[in-house]
Amino acid sequence: MNLKKLLATVALLLPAGLSAQSISQSQIEQFQGLPRAQQEALASQYGVDLDSLVSSGQQSQRPRDVQVVETVSDMPDEERKQAQEEKQQEQKTAAKNGGLKPYGYDLFRGSPTTFAPVTEIPIPSEYTLGPGDVLRIQLWGKENQNLELPISRDGTISFPQSGPMSVAGLSFEEASQQIRKQVSEQYIGVQASVSLGELRSMRVFVLGEARNPGSYSVSSLSTITNALYVSGGIKVNGSLRNLQHKRNGKLVGTLDLYDLLLKGDSSNDSRLQPGDVIFIPPVGNRVGIKGEVYRPALYELNHENTLADLVRMAGGLTPQAYPQRINIERTNDDFLRIITEADYTAGKGKNARIQAGDTVSIPSISDITGQYVEISGAATRPGRFAWMPGMRVSSVIKNLNADLTPVADKRYAAIVRTDKATDSISVLNLRLRKAVQNPGSEFDTPLQEKDQLLIFSDAGKVEGGEEGRNYTRASLFSPVLQRLKGQATPSAPQKTIRITGPVRYPGEYPMPASRQLSDAIFVAGGLKDSASLYHAEVARYTTDESGIGKTNILNVNLADAMAGNGNHALQSRDRILIKSIPDFAKTSTIELRGEVRYPGDYTFRDGETLEQVIERAGGLTDNAFLRGAVFTRAKLRQLEAQRLREAEERLQGDLLGVKLEGDGVAGQSADRVQQVESLLEDVQSSRPVGRMVVNLEAVVNDEGYQDIRLQDGDTLNVPTIPQSVTVFGEVQFPTSHMHHAGLTVDDYLERSGGPTRQADESRVYVVKADGSVMLPERSRWFGSRSQQLEPGDTIIMPIDVDRLNQLELWTNVSQIVYQIALGAAAVGNL
Repeated sequence: MNLKKLLATVALLLPAGLSAQSISQSQIEQFQGLPRAQQEALASQYGVDLDSLVSSGQQSQRPRDVQVVETVSDMPDEERKQAQEEKQQEQKTAAKNGGLKPYGYDLFRGSPTTFAPVTEIPIPSEYTLGPGDVLRIQLWGKENQNLELPISRDGTISFPQSGPMSVAGLSFEEASQQIRKQVSEQYIGVQASVSLGELRSMRVFVLGEARNPGSYSVSSLSTITNALYVSGGIKVNGSLRNLQHKRNGKLVGTLDLYDLLLKGDSSNDSRLQPGDVIFIPPVGNRVGIKGEVYRPALYELNHENTLADLVRMAGGLTPQAYPQRINIERTNDDFLRIITEADYTAGKGKNARIQAGDTVSIPSISDITGQYVEISGAATRPGRFAWMPGMRVSSVIKNLNADLTPVADKRYAAIVRTDKATDSISVLNLRLRKAVQNPGSEFDTPLQEKDQLLIFSDAGKVEGGEEGRNYTRASLFSPVLQRLKGQATPSAPQKTIRITGPVRYPGEYPMPASRQLSDAIFVAGGLKDSASLYHAEVARYTTDESGIGKTNILNVNLADAMAGNGNHALQSRDRILIKSIPDFAKTSTIELRGEVRYPGDYTFRDGETLEQVIERAGGLTDNAFLRGAVFTRAKLRQLEAQRLREAEERLQGDLLGVKLEGDGVAGQSADRVQQVESLLEDVQSSRPVGRMVVNLEAVVNDEGYQDIRLQDGDTLNVPTIPQSVTVFGEVQFPTSHMHHAGLTVDDYLERSGGPTRQADESRVYVVKADGSVMLPERSRWFGSRSQQLEPGDTIIMPIDVDRLNQLELWTNVSQIVYQIALGAAAVGNL
């Protein structure tokens, strides 16, 4: 059948009062597959009610799932804002009640879009029919026919070839019997089956403390809880225990939502009728319960008034609950908060009355109080383990590799023991490796109830990683030391000692039970190889006969103490100092480079001189230029580096001041800035040398010359015999020239192009090959600059600092750079 024929059929059927269901479903689906605009155009052309046709095609289809309540994320902005405000209000309420929130209000929370209960459920036989319901009647036998008969406003249905039948007000079962009876009487050989099709909608009211109070259109099968979904749920100040169902102004029934929430009982969730009112009154008395229950919250009371009722509502006690001392905080008649207790293991405690505003706290059981030992620290499985009489360390640590972490110190462990009578603690030292490898031996200490075994980390294994850093002796012993100090009394001084010096783990420790110095050193990880075995001190705090405290120093032969000889019993607060071997493993070297027979790094003895080391190196070669030898010292480099940093900081500050002055006439300020920046670059590029001027020729050949005692880090560089003279500074072309006998300072300056505009010709100086300096005002021969130069000499043409506004700072900086280059000014600091 084409579309036009389909629409023509529809146009003929609908005016005759027949249902559009007479058209086949495939034809309607074909029509629904067209675009909406084409559907409207064709329906308008043939005068067909498009909505009736489309809805008729949907009646025989499976009902679609309709979203009843949307989540907060799908809400409009206004409703989302409302939800956020309610959440903030709930948080404030929870803060007032110790973090407890009212129970049950999240069940119906949301923003409703529409309400469409599931229709594919059996219709109750007592369901009352009314206008808007549709009856589906199937006739079979002599005549087969499917009819859908809506109940009209006057409460009747119209059978084909028969008059109207009144069914409104009848139950579904009564109407079914009546229809089957009429069919059997009017149609011979025909039987009828009656079912309910579309359901009518009705309007109900949800009022009181609903999130969105008002009137709502719901299905005729809707119940009280369905209407609550539509209204978005109940406010936190609304009651969950006394929802009132009213009809025509009279109370029909009440609903306690706790029956649904706690028991799954919906027997009182009565079905609604048109015009019904669901009224949500304000919340009743509330009681809070927290602690070891499964559902800590604020609960609304109805008929419950005992502690047992409240615990049942909260889901019962957890296995960790301590029921013998349950705290109940309440307000008395004087409006003061007081605390009472109840023993829940007794009938009287379970029947204890609870009042509005009470807060019930269910405490936890205490930690395991007995029959255990505990392992802490760098163990594979730390924690508590069952204790049995006769248990030893090897019972809980069976294998050093399997039961300890890779960073564990396998040599030493500590046992913290608690005295049952006094509740005080003591510390036992344990040689862990020997205890595990020799079960049952004297090293395998028997364990007592509540012993705590501390497994420490080895610092050598921890370096480079984070694992084990919390298991050091300092961290694990910290609470132990604090407790030892706290339990100290005049008759029982605190049992702590402190050990310093070349031991692996210096610090404060519990006093060993043996009081032996050797055990104290073992606790601290043992001696380092730099420890002196002949000298140690024990500083001991004592009181004299007058009760005045004083400190005595005891000298100890450490070798005897480690061997167990002598009387070295430790006392409270002893401070042990392990002395180091003087200059232990100290090596001092000097580097010989250049024209030395056997250059290299030489280790020298304390007090050895430069001459002696050169002799050990085989002396100097024939090409050695003794007057040009460069001798440097590490200490001088440090001093020069410090002066360079100071000069740089001063120059940077002065450069900022010059920039703030602005440009002067003919750009003089800009010139000054450029000049200061150039000087700053010189300072920043300068590297400390640490040179000390020495007369190497006199060192080697003159026995009366002052001995140069060596220091670690010294260097000696002996160059080959040079053939040049160098010109540096403010000349046109700084460079080196071949040495010619008879040439003077002026001759070499002229060969470098002469001075620049910024040069200070009056302050020219010469740096000799040995590092010494000849200044004009201190040299008679230099006055005419006619003195002949020698190979290796350097001529310096300095900058004219007077042109820079005669700033004393720049003059000083220039002198610093000059002194760094020479290294002569630091000779007096040796």
